[in-house]
Amino acid sequence: MDVVKEIKNLIKDSSSAEESSALRYMQGNAESFGGNLSTKARFSYFDHQIDNTQVPCGFLKKFPISDSDRIAMEKCEGVVVVSAIFNDHDKIRQPKGIGGKTVEEVCFFMFIDEVTMKGLEDHGMIGRESREHKIGVWRIVKVAKEELYESPAMNGIIPKYLVHRLFPNSKFSIWVDAKLQLVVDPLLLIHSLVISQNVDMAISKHPFFLHTMEEAMATARWKKWWDINALKHQMETYCEHGLQPWSPSKLPYASVVILRNVTSYAAVRIGMASIGEDVPDSAVILRRHGVGSNLFSCLMFNELEAFNPRDQLAFAFVRDKMKPNVTINMFEVEVFEQLALEFRHNLKNKRHESLLSTSTRTKRAHPGFLYVNATCCSKCQKYLLTMWDQSNH
Repeated sequence: MDVVKEIKNLIKDSSSAEESSALRYMQGNAESFGGNLSTKARFSYFDHQIDNTQVPCGFLKKFPISDSDRIAMEKCEGVVVVSAIFNDHDKIRQPKGIGGKTVEEVCFFMFIDEVTMKGLEDHGMIGRESREHKIGVWRIVKVAKEELYESPAMNGIIPKYLVHRLFPNSKFSIWVDAKLQLVVDPLLLIHSLVISQNVDMAISKHPFFLHTMEEAMATARWKKWWDINALKHQMETYCEHGLQPWSPSKLPYASVVILRNVTSYAAVRIGMASIGEDVPDSAVILRRHGVGSNLFSCLMFNELEAFNPRDQLAFAFVRDKMKPNVTINMFEVEVFEQLALEFRHNLKNKRHESLLSTSTRTKRAHPGFLYVNATCCSKCQKYLLTMWDQSNH
């Protein structure tokens, strides 16, 4: 109850202060939802310290949902928990450990497409004739993906990174990948990981990787994105414009080392760590909606539209280059493991797999990062040599 009262007071006090410093967003019409901006155009919006320029942040095409859903989203004025399932990729999982007041104070929205909707109808989870749908705590919002992107993953990026625009009156949000089931009350999470740390957002460190390039190599190796040459181009673009490997010289970020007894809200903070790795696990993102996190989310979305929906690859570049800086609590993996349970994605049938393999056949990359036209050196040589030198010490 103490947390509920504190968050309600923060929401009440923040409304007038944020109106005067709110970002202004680019308006207009474009062929793609985000405008498909050039590299020069995207990077020109990174410095927003004393600039009142309108920031490109999606919605250059109408987001295709029903008017009733849109009205319900605008009425969410406090904390919102958001997830999405496109292409019937996951099951809907109900969060656990929710307090009685949380159901009253927190909005839960699940975005789905026609394929997922049909699966829910076939299993009798929602009625075919109903205009509004709810499953457990989740309000179901159907998105007409035909008017957005071909990639279901890219369509999922819209609610993941533009949550502050979909819910313009909300003050805090939690994104949860649909493969996860939350097991801690959302209000306790917001309070312990964002409010008590006085940060714009909170996100888990990656369990294995420290440097962006390590994640890029793993993405190519494990075929997490089919166009390997495009991954190479993305990394070279970032290297050319100043991406550096992780080192302690980067800005410090608060780090919650451990969280005990979170269900009874006994959060234990063991000091501040002066590290903040360059690769997050973005399955859970907690935000305080304000200039810092909103600008970060807009810039991230623009990068993901430009290259691919693998958000871990753009994270460090956007974080390090944007101004004003966004304050981030990169908490430990052990904390993440206590917040949610992880499940497998739905198995795909053979017909779906055959369609996927023919439309997204892996494209091999041109020669490696260190050499261009058999001549040293590529734009990422300095990055790689620094990264490898650090790894050897």
